[in-house]
Amino acid sequence: MVATLGLVWGATFLFIELALEGITPFWLAAGRIGFAALLAVAIWQLRGGRLFLTQDTSWGALAVSGLFNSAVPFMLLSWGQQTVSSGFAGVSMASGALIMLPLAHLFVPGERITTRRLIGMLVGFAGVTVLLGGQAFTSSGDPLEPFGRLACIGAASCYAISSVLMRRLPPVDPFGLAAMALVFGSMLVIPAAFVVEGPPPLPDTRTLWIVALLGLIPTAGANMLRILVIRSAGPVFMSLVSYQVPMWSVILGIVILGEPFRPALLVAMGLILLGVLLSQWGALSRLFGRGVTPNS
Repeated sequence: MVATLGLVWGATFLFIELALEGITPFWLAAGRIGFAALLAVAIWQLRGGRLFLTQDTSWGALAVSGLFNSAVPFMLLSWGQQTVSSGFAGVSMASGALIMLPLAHLFVPGERITTRRLIGMLVGFAGVTVLLGGQAFTSSGDPLEPFGRLACIGAASCYAISSVLMRRLPPVDPFGLAAMALVFGSMLVIPAAFVVEGPPPLPDTRTLWIVALLGLIPTAGANMLRILVIRSAGPVFMSLVSYQVPMWSVILGIVILGEPFRPALLVAMGLILLGVLLSQWGALSRLFGRGVTPNS
């Protein structure tokens, strides 16, 4: 599931670039989250519509995790990427794994910071930096660039916070959790799009299909996989996706868009995979040795 998420979210950047040719950033976020919420709620209701599986409930944490799971980071990234380079956006997303470590150490039982895990995360982050090269820290010259960089780091922090909150929720149906997270996200991002960008534009048919695709696969479908990983293997294991996303984005750019191949890609992939191996040696050995267990 982690590998699938890396591939799906790595391909998402290609479709976002195409969608932004026909729709504004906040309405793109609102469209994909709104469509994904409708789809997820429909599937959840067809499966019985249960949410909390015991008497324990935590609506506050569920609402906050829903906002930080999609709406807030989508808006921060959409705004931030107008003033920063795509390379910096990729590095900022990879930093989510490092942001996750202290949060999980403090708030998730069993997710302690170990020397091997910290070294592995740093090696993986170094791999992402090699992958994106000097362009990651090249200034765009925009006077609002420092705030754009803060917005990108804020988006990565949102994903880390939502992962910890979701892990700490009481027993819950994963389909219901995915649906409600998207519903809470829609409740924020749609009004925000009205306030910031006015009434929704009328996109052309091509743009509407791209928005629908973004809502179906990398938002609704990937959100479900993300929640399953967090609830079963923990937020730190889930954070490994952030290292894969820029790697897949570069690979797909070479394969699909014909972008030039750089030998640094092989070095970067080696560092990223080594970082994953070091930081999650215990979980990976259980995964490929005795199979996945609830506490893997």
